Amino acid sequence: MSDQPNVVVTGLGTTSPLGGDVPTTWAAALAGKSGVRTLEHDWVSQYELPVTFAGQLAVPAEDVLSRPETRRMDPSAQFAMIAAREAWADAGSPELPGERIGAVIASGIGGVITLVNAWDTIRDQGVRRVLPLTVPMLMPNSPAAYVSIEVGAKAGAHTPVSACASGAEAIGYGLEMIRTGRADVVVAGGTEAAIHPLPIASFAKMQALSTRNDDPAGASRPYDVNRDGFVLGEGAGVLVLEREDHAIARGARIYARVAGLGITSDAYAVAPPDPTGAGQERAFRLALENAGVRASDVVHVNAHATSTPAGDGVEAAAMRRALGDDADHVAISATKSMTGHLLGGAGALESIFTIMAIVDRQAPPTINVSDPEPDLPIDLVRDVPRPLRDGDIAAVNNGFGFGGHNATLVFTSA
Repeated sequence: MSDQPNVVVTGLGTTSPLGGDVPTTWAAALAGKSGVRTLEHDWVSQYELPVTFAGQLAVPAEDVLSRPETRRMDPSAQFAMIAAREAWADAGSPELPGERIGAVIASGIGGVITLVNAWDTIRDQGVRRVLPLTVPMLMPNSPAAYVSIEVGAKAGAHTPVSACASGAEAIGYGLEMIRTGRADVVVAGGTEAAIHPLPIASFAKMQALSTRNDDPAGASRPYDVNRDGFVLGEGAGVLVLEREDHAIARGARIYARVAGLGITSDAYAVAPPDPTGAGQERAFRLALENAGVRASDVVHVNAHATSTPAGDGVEAAAMRRALGDDADHVAISATKSMTGHLLGGAGALESIFTIMAIVDRQAPPTINVSDPEPDLPIDLVRDVPRPLRDGDIAAVNNGFGFGGHNATLVFTSA
């Protein structure tokens, strides 16, 4: 949009099932590695959970943070802090007044581990044993608050909660904060820590999770005819967004431009997507329009693609309609096949993958697709990375969530 400032990405950070930072995570993604494995917690057998695997962090948070930090933060905030510190350092720790810095850290569920553990404490040990910081720990806005304190963000600290679209919405919110002049730098992303008996049992009860307990690494298989549900993952992704002129003035490295955002809602059902995919298609088209990008400029999409029977086909058809015949030349990746589904953190981690695909000119592979859907209307990147062309390019990240939330982001080469 010519009357608005350009917004660029100057820092990236993550902790994920594939690695404890961006370089490790991205290298593992390009190598087609899986971060999904069998859970070793005692509670898996104690509660006879029907699903016994997930995408756990490759590097435990307690190996990175101090003991006082892990004691006062829910894991969702711990993950966000690890990712935010990496992203902030990667951006060169920009020096500017706090009133010009914002923080937007999303979560789909929030501090569910703290909440349920507090109830267990009351039931088993009594109210006197409840931690004094229980409420600040379980608040969904806790990660955003901690990140804002970490970087001194005083322009606003926000927490979009839109299920699995949350991470993408957070980046879009940060984009708008800069476009409207509220901030010059925004630390934006998403986090989730929900590998716990309650979410696993609940997702399993609604038949949303894969039950391939005998093959965890092969369980997430987007667009495969034998897919049977998503794989729960955990982690966080954080981006440093910045006014382009501000980044140039301080000599910052620029990864890519955040060019456009499209947000819609299905108004259809609280869990399954609208089977017509109309809302998803409209979000995609709105994002391209907002970015001033044509479908022919798009070379890559990191799809939401959760590996659910209902969702994958709807998204594929929506992308095909939005891209038209240009879809034949767009490399589609489904990286949840390697990471599992980070829920509120998914859109942020996958935005990092989308940006790195632009930087390295490689679309990461989709693994585990041994029997793809017949007549799949998209060009799916399978098993090995695919080179992307030189020159100015655009890439897209989709994020969709329970409740009919649709968020699409467009990134372009810097």
